[in-house]
Amino acid sequence: MEEFTDASMVPLDLKQPLSNLLLSLADDEFILGYWDSEWTGVAPTLEEDVACSSIAQDEIGHARLFYQEVAALTNSTPDQIAYNRKTSEYRQVQLVERHRGNWAFTCARRIFYEAADQVRLDSLRNSTYLPLAQAISKIQREEVYHQMHSNAWLQRLATGTPESYQLLSEALQQLWPDALALFEPFPAEDILQTAGILPDPSATLEQRWLGTIVPLFERLQLPLPIQKTTDLFQPTVVARLGGRQGQHTADFTELWDQMTMVYRLDPQASW
Repeated sequence: MEEFTDASMVPLDLKQPLSNLLLSLADDEFILGYWDSEWTGVAPTLEEDVACSSIAQDEIGHARLFYQEVAALTNSTPDQIAYNRKTSEYRQVQLVERHRGNWAFTCARRIFYEAADQVRLDSLRNSTYLPLAQAISKIQREEVYHQMHSNAWLQRLATGTPESYQLLSEALQQLWPDALALFEPFPAEDILQTAGILPDPSATLEQRWLGTIVPLFERLQLPLPIQKTTDLFQPTVVARLGGRQGQHTADFTELWDQMTMVYRLDPQASW
């Protein structure tokens, strides 16, 4: 299968689907990083102040790597892509754009997202778009620590006090519909698969993700609206789709207004 060494090697009919894929990956990281940065200074402990700041910085850095590839495909700049779009032009899932909520809510969102991110990154390491595959290798070295952090807090809250278990359970129940949209298919996904840019379909990745989540939640006796039928995991709640198509929440509108304020005042500013 043909490999694409840089943006100039990508055929015209693949550029828009590839840009959409990269935007989805970037926007997920970018928006989650922004919300997590708000814990700096108000997290439960001083150690978590530092951890949240570091994780948020990592996520925004990862987003920049993806935005740089979009810029190469579209003759734009990372700053313009990150800050100079309408809310409907962002492609993140609604899970990452919810207001940070309480600590249990943040931890619940993290366990869903980090497990899904690991599954997707493992697959994209084999992408025929080599700049993406190479970026993934760098990102994964940092993401492994994010997953360790989220797993540690899941265990701590689930096995801590009755109150921590209740708060975590409530957050998980609230977020399951959003979490099930993490593998909403990308636009023109079939074209990306044929070219090998997207090695695995989203439906396959979702099953792999659930294969990691289900045993963990069963062990900790956490809310699990999933049934196992033959070799498939079947959700019993409806996924809240639309983020990949530009359908977003009021929480994101609020965040967009904050995070684009400087750019809108001075488009020449850099981040």
